[in-house]
Amino acid sequence: MPPTAQSLWTLWKRLRAGHVRILWLVLGALLMVSVLPLGLYHRLVLQLSQDKLVDTERVQQTDLVRSLAQEIQHFESNLTEQLLSERQILDLTGLIENVEDPAAEPKVTHLLENFVESNPNTFIYLTAVGKSGRGTGASQGNFRAEQDPFVAKALQRAFVTCLQSQQLQVAKFRSDPLALAPGNRPAFVVAVPLKDMSDNFTGMLAAVVSLDAILRRLQDASVRGRSVFIVDHNGRIVAHHDSKNFVPGADARDNALVAQVRALPQDLRNTETKRFRETVKKRSVEMIGTYSTFPELNWAVIAQRSLDAAESDTGVDELNRQALVFASIVVLAAIVVGYFFAVGISGPIRGLAASTRAISRGEFHQRSVARGALEISELAENFNKMAADIEEFIEKLKEAAEENRELFIGSIRMLAAAIDEKDPYTRGHSGRVAKYSTVIAQEMGMSAEELDQLKISALLHDVGKIGVDDRVLKKPGSLTTEEFELMKQHTVKGANIMRPVS
Repeated sequence: MPPTAQSLWTLWKRLRAGHVRILWLVLGALLMVSVLPLGLYHRLVLQLSQDKLVDTERVQQTDLVRSLAQEIQHFESNLTEQLLSERQILDLTGLIENVEDPAAEPKVTHLLENFVESNPNTFIYLTAVGKSGRGTGASQGNFRAEQDPFVAKALQRAFVTCLQSQQLQVAKFRSDPLALAPGNRPAFVVAVPLKDMSDNFTGMLAAVVSLDAILRRLQDASVRGRSVFIVDHNGRIVAHHDSKNFVPGADARDNALVAQVRALPQDLRNTETKRFRETVKKRSVEMIGTYSTFPELNWAVIAQRSLDAAESDTGVDELNRQALVFASIVVLAAIVVGYFFAVGISGPIRGLAASTRAISRGEFHQRSVARGALEISELAENFNKMAADIEEFIEKLKEAAEENRELFIGSIRMLAAAIDEKDPYTRGHSGRVAKYSTVIAQEMGMSAEELDQLKISALLHDVGKIGVDDRVLKKPGSLTTEEFELMKQHTVKGANIMRPVS
């Protein structure tokens, strides 16, 4: 097991067994008391801030989409009025009945060119065609409608719709959203039928309308993580602030707001805000979005933004950073204060533990410093008193043991002297043996206990003489064989006398 894992495992076992240092207990308690309420308060404030944030974002998005919807309606009504005004000019000049007449073509072209030049930011291309579909046109710059297949197809559909305007009961035609090169610029085709005084179909006046002004408005509104775009009722992009990634006419039905717009009746005007989740770069993101429909064009303006971006915009991230800094300061202060408090408690206790270990080793002079809290000081004083009592008792035991030893040695000496007195020939022999044996043992490095045992053994080595008859022990002459054998037995008797009792 790695050292770190081993340390964690050891700490876990101590926690389960309740063997935790006072330092960690105090630090943990201070951190719980200081940081936990702060964290709960911050969470409550953050929740309230998020609720307020959602309400604020809802109001902002609602105002934004409604304002944009009104601007787009005004934009569309203005261009329709301008187109109708141009048709009225064709009618007043008598050109409306046969715009494809070669004689009338220069005048029609001149009128169309003047109209396009006077509206350079709106009309990219304007054309007037007769009943056969032939006619003339004018455009901005080098734009050629016939070279764009989508524009050409939209103009063809416009002609068919205008041709059948009476049967279809329509006053104008508006195409699906188009993407113009270069840059996928948003646009659409709008057309009105041309009719003579008898209300007979004589042709069509059609224009390719640029939505660049609307696109710039969407881009201006799409700031700080907010995305604003326009979709039609079929769920296709009309204009998107990110025209590089969202091309006009692209399918946007996978968006939750677009799906809700498609589910509404086409003639319903509605504004609604909802929260939903969207997958961005394989990550689920919580969003808040608002849509506003306007049936006049069957379009809807949508504004959406992630809650993370909204929080960052309203300063929630800064609030979190400030809270983190403040919490870090509080934690650091709690650790410093807790450390000193814990040291003030655990230091004297560690001193008591060290004194206890010293006494267990026989160091009875050890004392603990009486400092710290009142209870700990009292404990240290009582411990010191106990240690002093133990030391005094041990000293008395040592003195008593020494006295007993001296008495015992004295008794042995008296016994040895009595034995030596029994045999005048060997008087003082046991003392001399004890003396020489002790000197030799000391040179050999024997312990004090071994020296005592040796001294006692030396003094009592002739104790067996007590059991030898005086007539044999004190015989002045030579011993007989029988007497010599009896004399040798004093050694065996002495060994039996000194044999320890089991």
